[in-house]
Amino acid sequence: MSKSPAYSENILETPLADALGERYLAYALSTIMSRSLPDVRDGLKPVHRRLLYAMQQLKLDPKSGYKKCARVIGDVIGKYHPHGDASVYEALVRLAQEFAVRYPLVDGQGNFGNIDGDNAAAMRYTESRLTDVAWMLLDGIDEDAVDFRETYDGEESEPVVLPSCFPNLLANGANGIAVGMATSIPPHNIVELADALSHLIKFPNATFDKLVDLVPGPDFPTGGILIESRASIVESYRTGRGSFRLRARWETEDLGRGQYQIVITEIPYQVQKARLIEKIAEMMELKKLPFLADIRDESTTDVRVILEPKSRTIEAATLMEQLFLQTDLENRISLNLNVLDAHTVPRVMNLREALLAFLEHRHEVLVRKSNYRLNKIEKRLEILEGFLKAYLNLDEVIRIIREEDEPKSVMMATFKLNDIQVEAILNMRLRQLRKLEEITIQGEHDDLSTEGLGLQELLGDETKRWATIAGEISQMKKHFAKDSQLGTRRTTIGEPPKAVVVPLEAFIEREPITIVCSDKGWIRAIKGHGLENDKLKYKDGDKARFLIETQTTDKLMLFATNGRFYTLGCDRLPGGRGHGEPIRLQIELGNAHDIIMMMRHDPERRLIVASDAGRGFIVEEREAVAQTKSGKQVLNLGANEEASLCVTVEPDADSIAVLGENRKLLIFSLQELPVMGRGKGVILQRYSSGSLRDIKTLTLANGLTWQTGSGIRSETNIASWVGKRAQAGQGVPKGFPKVNRFT
Repeated sequence: MSKSPAYSENILETPLADALGERYLAYALSTIMSRSLPDVRDGLKPVHRRLLYAMQQLKLDPKSGYKKCARVIGDVIGKYHPHGDASVYEALVRLAQEFAVRYPLVDGQGNFGNIDGDNAAAMRYTESRLTDVAWMLLDGIDEDAVDFRETYDGEESEPVVLPSCFPNLLANGANGIAVGMATSIPPHNIVELADALSHLIKFPNATFDKLVDLVPGPDFPTGGILIESRASIVESYRTGRGSFRLRARWETEDLGRGQYQIVITEIPYQVQKARLIEKIAEMMELKKLPFLADIRDESTTDVRVILEPKSRTIEAATLMEQLFLQTDLENRISLNLNVLDAHTVPRVMNLREALLAFLEHRHEVLVRKSNYRLNKIEKRLEILEGFLKAYLNLDEVIRIIREEDEPKSVMMATFKLNDIQVEAILNMRLRQLRKLEEITIQGEHDDLSTEGLGLQELLGDETKRWATIAGEISQMKKHFAKDSQLGTRRTTIGEPPKAVVVPLEAFIEREPITIVCSDKGWIRAIKGHGLENDKLKYKDGDKARFLIETQTTDKLMLFATNGRFYTLGCDRLPGGRGHGEPIRLQIELGNAHDIIMMMRHDPERRLIVASDAGRGFIVEEREAVAQTKSGKQVLNLGANEEASLCVTVEPDADSIAVLGENRKLLIFSLQELPVMGRGKGVILQRYSSGSLRDIKTLTLANGLTWQTGSGIRSETNIASWVGKRAQAGQGVPKGFPKVNRFT
């Protein structure tokens, strides 16, 4: 049966990749422009803008009564924002939370959640209205200050952007994750932003150092102490990307007799207090906070978390450094000033560009509002001029209205009035015919004429326009005076701490342990020193390989055949009961590789690392410490190569002895070996066949020593083996062990 032509005409053959790409691009653009990124002009995402506009339409101004949030959400999703009511309500709730938004845009009544992370009550139980700040964002919305567009169903209109005489983007910040991009803007102090805006009006190319003098850093609603360095803050604001280090605010309370307790009064931004306390309690149970005896929450409307030290001899600063290092009492707030510009193009702006974009928006709004007002004045003056002509000829006007069949056309011809003026006269009430009303109209005409001339001058002089904007910013600064609740800076600018204030070892109880690692890689830490190896038990077929006496506060360094160093905390090794655990559970080491070296970490020590191909170099042990389970690549290896040796450089050594599998020995100066952090190294010894067997450092004047079954032997006359790096060397001395190793 043949296919119907009607169907075949409507089928378009498109490659799958093109179809997917087109649809994904449409989704990405929708997410970027209509959901996740704020507009640089009003600092709002579409959902927030629609919420404020819907509340303005419901007449929920700051001086009116509250309305149920369910009513607001219904209008928003029914008219402007066709999405789920839960997500829209969450957006409204956040705008009302004083601990989440620096300058709340919604005045909430009821349970709107708390800093512990508890959710708000259902929307049917809560009420809301706009705040003064939100009203500032909407100021001029009915004066043609911004463009409007049709809503999703074409039945209503909504603003493309709000007039926004308040720099909301930087004052309240924003967070969002789009497709392929994200934004993260912390809140700032409005008084400081006002100073920066005023300065930029006079000096549009102000340096970032000057801007940071005026805006020294973010100002979070939950306070805290900003400990980022000034150089880092300047760089973050210069590039629009960076991060800010924030700490909790704390103080000590004297309890008498040398006792004290620590009181945390402010926690970092976006940290849930209940979760923070829960996490600290869990760490106490795991004995990861040995200086802390107890934690309890005595918060009411203000944060008050009590920390009790285990001993009065423990310094409060030391205890807090431990907590800052291991808990969310210190966190980083990222800066990614990725916004939609005035042309709805997403891009990362720096601080100066974001402030200038706001000023340009204010300039455009001022021009549009002035033109709107001027147009209104001209129309009103036109009507008033008609009224004045009517008062001058009042008797004639009354006669025409009473006697003429077409009074409108007669009045237009008699007094040279237009249609609008005559309509206004005909609609005039009798009570307006009194003499006092004529004086009022003349006064209104004079006032509007003066205002109109002022607006014309303003529109014709850019300098006056910027002076007007500067005056608006000055008034805004006065409104949020520094001594007001909203204007006072909450986040203190502190000094950055030292790179390492308190080492982790200070928080670990120091105990002697012996680390035992078997030939098959089972590791354990047994308490005490002086263990006899022959009394230790291993799995069947397994035997001893490494036996290291150390302390729980030390680190364990491992070097593997893949050229990587691994670092383990000795306090985290499995206990001495049983046979321990496979070391491959502690580090990410493939089955194709094995451990070459295991020793206690000494940051002052130097090591020689070498591959079986005879290439190597010196590495500072402190530079080889790994921070992750995957280790740190130090020795780069070629094809079919493996790391074979890791040898300690003796403190007084001046030479290095290299031994090949071919039993040839070469001694050369240690200075010929480079010190590197990572690399393939240099050739130590050349081989026609075989590979590197052993390495030893020595003092040339003392000769060469090696271990035999009967004891240590030495050779002082070693001149025949001394040469230059990368030579083949000579046969080993007489009596050198057959195992072909120095030890």
